[in-house]
Amino acid sequence: MNNQNPFGEIIYNYSRAQAVADGFQVEVTKTAQEAGIRFPVFITLTAFDAYVTVPPDVTGQDEAGRLWDVVWMLRFAIRKAQPGQTRLPFALYVRNDNHRYKRSSNKPPCACYRKAVTFWT
Repeated sequence: MNNQNPFGEIIYNYSRAQAVADGFQVEVTKTAQEAGIRFPVFITLTAFDAYVTVPPDVTGQDEAGRLWDVVWMLRFAIRKAQPGQTRLPFALYVRNDNHRYKRSSNKPPCACYRKAVTFWT
Protein backbone atom coordinates (compact mmCIF):
# COMPACT_ATOMS: atom_id res chain seq x y z
CA MET A 1 0.00 0.00 0.00
CA ASN A 2 1.21 3.52 -0.79
CA ASN A 3 -0.15 7.06 -0.98
CA GLN A 4 -1.01 6.78 -4.67
CA ASN A 5 -3.04 3.56 -4.24
CA PRO A 6 -4.25 3.47 -0.61
CA PHE A 7 -6.53 0.50 -1.39
CA GLY A 8 -3.83 -1.52 -3.15
CA GLU A 9 -3.32 -2.37 -6.79
CA ILE A 10 -6.14 -1.44 -9.16
CA ILE A 11 -7.43 -4.64 -10.74
CA TYR A 12 -10.04 -3.10 -13.04
CA ASN A 13 -10.94 0.40 -14.20
CA TYR A 14 -14.17 1.32 -16.00
CA SER A 15 -14.08 4.95 -17.11
CA ARG A 16 -16.92 7.36 -17.73
CA ALA A 17 -15.84 7.46 -21.39
CA GLN A 18 -16.29 3.70 -21.57
CA ALA A 19 -19.72 3.94 -19.92
CA VAL A 20 -20.79 6.55 -22.49
CA ALA A 21 -19.35 4.51 -25.37
CA ASP A 22 -21.11 1.37 -24.07
CA GLY A 23 -24.40 3.27 -23.81
CA PHE A 24 -24.75 2.98 -20.02
CA GLN A 25 -24.51 6.75 -19.54
CA VAL A 26 -25.75 9.64 -21.69
CA GLU A 27 -23.86 12.93 -21.71
CA VAL A 28 -26.23 15.88 -21.33
CA THR A 29 -23.58 18.55 -20.71
CA LYS A 30 -24.70 20.80 -23.59
CA THR A 31 -28.24 21.11 -22.22
CA ALA A 32 -26.85 21.54 -18.70
CA GLN A 33 -24.62 24.39 -19.88
CA GLU A 34 -27.66 26.10 -21.43
CA ALA A 35 -29.28 25.88 -17.98
CA GLY A 36 -26.24 27.52 -16.37
CA ILE A 37 -24.44 24.43 -15.03
CA ARG A 38 -20.71 24.80 -15.62
CA PHE A 39 -19.48 21.22 -15.26
CA PRO A 40 -20.07 17.92 -17.10
CA VAL A 41 -23.43 16.23 -16.55
CA PHE A 42 -24.21 12.60 -17.36
CA ILE A 43 -27.38 10.56 -16.87
CA THR A 44 -27.57 6.79 -16.71
CA LEU A 45 -29.51 5.11 -19.49
CA THR A 46 -32.00 3.80 -16.92
CA ALA A 47 -32.70 7.30 -15.60
CA PHE A 48 -32.79 8.70 -19.15
CA ASP A 49 -35.39 6.11 -20.15
CA ALA A 50 -37.45 6.76 -17.01
CA TYR A 51 -37.43 10.57 -17.06
CA VAL A 52 -36.45 11.78 -20.53
CA THR A 53 -37.56 9.24 -23.15
CA VAL A 54 -41.16 9.86 -24.16
CA PRO A 55 -43.22 6.66 -23.89
CA PRO A 56 -45.17 5.58 -26.97
CA ASP A 57 -48.58 7.21 -27.42
CA VAL A 58 -47.90 10.04 -24.94
CA THR A 59 -48.98 13.34 -26.45
CA GLY A 60 -47.63 16.83 -25.83
CA GLN A 61 -44.16 15.69 -24.75
CA ASP A 62 -40.74 15.63 -26.39
CA GLU A 63 -37.30 14.50 -25.22
CA ALA A 64 -35.73 17.95 -25.45
CA GLY A 65 -38.39 19.44 -23.17
CA ARG A 66 -38.26 16.58 -20.69
CA LEU A 67 -34.44 16.73 -20.55
CA TRP A 68 -34.61 20.48 -20.01
CA ASP A 69 -37.00 19.95 -17.09
CA VAL A 70 -34.64 17.42 -15.47
CA VAL A 71 -31.58 19.64 -15.90
CA TRP A 72 -33.46 22.75 -14.75
CA MET A 73 -34.52 20.98 -11.53
CA LEU A 74 -30.90 19.86 -11.07
CA ARG A 75 -29.80 23.48 -11.39
CA PHE A 76 -32.13 24.51 -8.57
CA ALA A 77 -30.91 21.59 -6.43
CA ILE A 78 -27.32 22.75 -6.99
CA ARG A 79 -28.20 26.34 -6.02
CA LYS A 80 -29.98 25.11 -2.89
CA ALA A 81 -27.11 22.80 -1.83
CA GLN A 82 -25.20 23.45 1.36
CA PRO A 83 -21.37 23.69 1.36
CA GLY A 84 -19.84 20.22 1.49
CA GLN A 85 -23.05 18.50 0.45
CA THR A 86 -22.29 15.51 -1.81
CA ARG A 87 -25.83 14.39 -2.70
CA LEU A 88 -28.44 16.51 -4.45
CA PRO A 89 -31.81 14.81 -4.19
CA PHE A 90 -34.71 16.46 -5.99
CA ALA A 91 -38.21 15.49 -7.02
CA LEU A 92 -39.36 15.17 -10.60
CA TYR A 93 -42.90 15.09 -11.87
CA VAL A 94 -43.09 13.07 -15.05
CA ARG A 95 -45.98 12.18 -17.31
CA ASN A 96 -45.52 8.71 -18.76
CA ASP A 97 -49.11 8.31 -19.91
CA ASN A 98 -51.87 10.64 -21.05
CA HIS A 99 -53.21 11.07 -17.51
CA ARG A 100 -52.01 13.23 -14.63
CA TYR A 101 -48.38 13.87 -13.84
CA LYS A 102 -46.86 11.52 -11.30
CA ARG A 103 -44.01 12.27 -8.95
CA SER A 104 -40.93 10.17 -9.51
CA SER A 105 -40.06 7.56 -6.90
CA ASN A 106 -38.94 8.56 -3.43
CA LYS A 107 -35.39 7.58 -4.33
CA PRO A 108 -33.36 10.66 -5.30
CA PRO A 109 -32.54 10.40 -9.00
CA CYS A 110 -29.29 12.33 -8.81
CA ALA A 111 -26.02 12.70 -7.00
CA CYS A 112 -23.14 15.10 -7.52
CA TYR A 113 -19.57 14.02 -6.97
CA ARG A 114 -16.35 15.82 -7.89
CA LYS A 115 -17.99 18.37 -10.15
CA ALA A 116 -19.64 15.79 -12.38
CA VAL A 117 -23.28 14.92 -12.04
CA THR A 118 -24.59 11.41 -12.54
CA PHE A 119 -28.23 10.45 -12.44
CA TRP A 120 -29.38 6.96 -11.58
CA THR A 121 -32.54 5.02 -10.74
